[in-house]
Amino acid sequence: MSAKPRQSFPAPDFITTTDALVALCARLRTEIFVTVDTEFMRERTYWPELCVVQLASDTEVAVVDAQAPGIDLAAMGELFADETVVKVFHACRQDIEIFVLRYGDVPKPLFDTQVAAMVAGFGDQVGYDSLVASLTGGQIDKAHRFSDWSARPLSAAQIEYAAADVTHLRRVYEKLRDRLEQDGRFDWVGQEMATLADPATYRPDPELMWERLRPRTNNRRMLGVLRAIAAWREREAQKSNIPRGRMLKDEALLEIAAIAPADVEALSRARGITRGFAEGRMGAGLLAAIAEAKAVPDADLPQAQTHRDTPKASPALVALLKVLLAAKCEQHQVAAKLVANSDDIDRLATEDMPDVPAMQGWRLDVFGADAQALKAGRIALGVDGKRVKLLPA
Repeated sequence: MSAKPRQSFPAPDFITTTDALVALCARLRTEIFVTVDTEFMRERTYWPELCVVQLASDTEVAVVDAQAPGIDLAAMGELFADETVVKVFHACRQDIEIFVLRYGDVPKPLFDTQVAAMVAGFGDQVGYDSLVASLTGGQIDKAHRFSDWSARPLSAAQIEYAAADVTHLRRVYEKLRDRLEQDGRFDWVGQEMATLADPATYRPDPELMWERLRPRTNNRRMLGVLRAIAAWREREAQKSNIPRGRMLKDEALLEIAAIAPADVEALSRARGITRGFAEGRMGAGLLAAIAEAKAVPDADLPQAQTHRDTPKASPALVALLKVLLAAKCEQHQVAAKLVANSDDIDRLATEDMPDVPAMQGWRLDVFGADAQALKAGRIALGVDGKRVKLLPA
């Protein structure tokens, strides 16, 4: 279906009361889709502080002041739960995190134009500004990108800026939707949205936070301490609503895990730890977490993050598979990042039938089957003018 011509629109509605929001959401629930964006602050907090929500349908645009005195945002949660209305975002992870925290679930059904753009051949991670320019000819005014959205009152310029993103997003969505339907790739986007549509994606598990620190050690006792203190830091940061790095930096956690201090004196000598911190409530909590970790039985300690016990991939074969990936993605006009990553390529080079996304669904058709054929010697790579092509072998 092609997008119908759109007339110019009046200035966005600025919503500051519950009644106005309820009426807006009632109207939006009769639409086929609604575009959504947020403005928030989290430089000084662990949890994002929602300031503004922008909503647009095919017929209206509104900017909701989420911090207006007395406003109840429940009606917006009902809109996001209405599965008859598609919720359209661009690069939605941080926006969705806010709504999962507030409403307990992901807006459904969900469509991310950044993912759709990668499927439609706009590159690995096309910027919103570029996408708007390419698909609509519009331009995004960046003047208020770094505004303090928690300060009140909001200026007319801020409101116009906030509304512009969802205004352009309508046409971006329609253009991408039509293109994907024409190319038979709409289902590809649906497969990519599975992780984004899972509420668990936005709920960090404190017990797993140690893994993101990528410790370079095989000492399982140290890893056990690191697991315990990283989980302690995460819970304390959540409880106090301050960024985890402001509470205790990653480098300090790694050093504390290595020395496993048993008392205030030893803790105060660790890098990044002040005497006041060590002697206070935080220091006591941290020492208690260390003591508990020291008591964990050896069998329950975490394993070091090691590479799989597989033969080392041939650098030449890995390079050849990467050329094949680039050629196939160029042919199909799809972002290589969506099809296979470096780990997938290594496994394809060393395993007969690896359990990787590149060997499943549409990726198998685009790349995986040819990767297997190349390894088996059934096809070869050649050059036709300025393009790489597949040749029968």
